[in-house]
Amino acid sequence: MDLRLDGKTALITGGSAGIGKGIATTFAAAGAQVMITSRKAEKCEAALADIGGDSDYIASHIGHLEEAERVIDATIERFGAVDILVNNAATNPWAGPMIDCDLPRLDKTYEVNLRAPMQWTQTAWQKWMQEHGGSVLNIASVGGHTTSEALGVYCMFKDALMHMTRQLAAELGPMVRVNCIAPGLVRTDFAKVLWDGPRGQMISDMLPLQRLGEPEDIGEAALYLSAGASWVTGNILNIDGGELIRIAGELPLEDG
Repeated sequence: MDLRLDGKTALITGGSAGIGKGIATTFAAAGAQVMITSRKAEKCEAALADIGGDSDYIASHIGHLEEAERVIDATIERFGAVDILVNNAATNPWAGPMIDCDLPRLDKTYEVNLRAPMQWTQTAWQKWMQEHGGSVLNIASVGGHTTSEALGVYCMFKDALMHMTRQLAAELGPMVRVNCIAPGLVRTDFAKVLWDGPRGQMISDMLPLQRLGEPEDIGEAALYLSAGASWVTGNILNIDGGELIRIAGELPLEDG
């Protein structure tokens, strides 16, 4: 199946690097008009050279309440629509046991990883999708399915993002499909501390598919959920090289 997005406009938060840039590049190659947004204008501008196609950027801080309306209005003015919203931007200011997390960093994680996707989806719905239809794609994490020694706060909000996906899918159909990708460990700068050096090879060796993810792996899944998958909504698609189903260790079988 040749999945195309000709005539569609996609808005991607956190689109200047990593997974967001991978999705933007895939969408542009499939014919979409692509608007990326991220905090630093210079990073956005540099990313456009790699994204190619009919792409543009608006610098914004997605956690600030006024930014969703400003960016979505500007996207509609520039491209005439917001057919696809990808809630990709994320932050992780705390690493360690959840019980020790200070409230300012808890609030920051909530602001970007959960409140912002809700607000941007709500604004896109009100300004375009309620009348014209569309697709929303949330980027969570396989960490949302389990517990973590160091990333419990981050994973908690990614778990909540998965539930938000299901809830909004139930509410916004049939006009809007809402789906979610939960990546495993992808080789991005955001996750570099988790894969850099010998640790990355060790994790690769533990996975059934024997490699870490790349941004284009998530881009391919995002294209499927946005350009195809017309009867798919409320779905959580794990793209993780088999991390969730790997065999962690087995007891030896006993004779008899």
